Amino acid sequence: MPAISVENPLELPRVLAVQPGDRARRVKSISSAPKGLEGEGFPVKRAFAGVDLADLDPFVHMDEMGEVDYGPGEPKGTPWHPHRGFETVTYMMEGVFVHQDSIGGGGVIQNGATQWMTAGAGILHIERPPDELIDTGGLFHGIQLWVNLPSRLKMTTPRYQDIEADAVTLLTNETADAIIRVIAGRLGEAGGPGSTHTPILLAHVSLLPGARLSLPWPREYNALAYVMAGRGFVGAERAAQHEGQLSVHVDGDYLELAAADAQDSRSHAFELLVLGGEPIREPVAAYGPFVMNTRAELQQAFEDFQAGRLGQVPAEHI
Repeated sequence: MPAISVENPLELPRVLAVQPGDRARRVKSISSAPKGLEGEGFPVKRAFAGVDLADLDPFVHMDEMGEVDYGPGEPKGTPWHPHRGFETVTYMMEGVFVHQDSIGGGGVIQNGATQWMTAGAGILHIERPPDELIDTGGLFHGIQLWVNLPSRLKMTTPRYQDIEADAVTLLTNETADAIIRVIAGRLGEAGGPGSTHTPILLAHVSLLPGARLSLPWPREYNALAYVMAGRGFVGAERAAQHEGQLSVHVDGDYLELAAADAQDSRSHAFELLVLGGEPIREPVAAYGPFVMNTRAELQQAFEDFQAGRLGQVPAEHI
């Protein structure tokens, strides 16, 4: 799973050690992500399907895009579409996405890079594989996460952050058989490059076979762990978890994660996206590409989109 890494993890700083008296969070639930199609037909796993929104807060939606090995002519993206009221986070581990928006932004997301888009008051954008990837095919694997915004920031000015792979903060554990990529938020003294309106923590963790990681976690944050590859055990009770499953962790000071001693031939490590944040605890009215607080605000978002107030597709566009 290509993402930013190092040849010698012993050179990396260690994650903050668990303190005496700290408690491991227990596992409240483990759910399996159903498969679906997004955009023009690319395959996704709906990571949050069936999970109580209160356990996800401040997140509202997450898709694992792929992993898929496309043949020539097969890669697909999304058409132009609007968003309002939240932030989208696109993390590409393998393959390439190009993007463009109605406020002049655009760029490339590939191999460990992250694009952080604050839709705020409203924006139109498009994401698709580049022409060369469409022509040749190839591997494609990424995550798209939706982070809610509190009511006071629903109509904030849209913005972009392009986070290159080498900007991510890298940590390891005491035995140097784990790599922790901090994309946003803080783990002790280490902070990720993502600037967030809603306080969150987002990290990609890789554990070698048999590795164990005790990951300190802010008590006021919720905590989720989604498996992108491999299999292992989570929580103080060592609940089994495998690819395509999401675990919800509650009541404690750190997350306990461990890789199984043997992984399958496709995965050389237990790969997890670990995320959490400070719950917003406000009503959520979500439909299609909009996440607001009330049905009336949703209706207004649709009316504003139809009237062109969320932006226009540029004359020169991909």
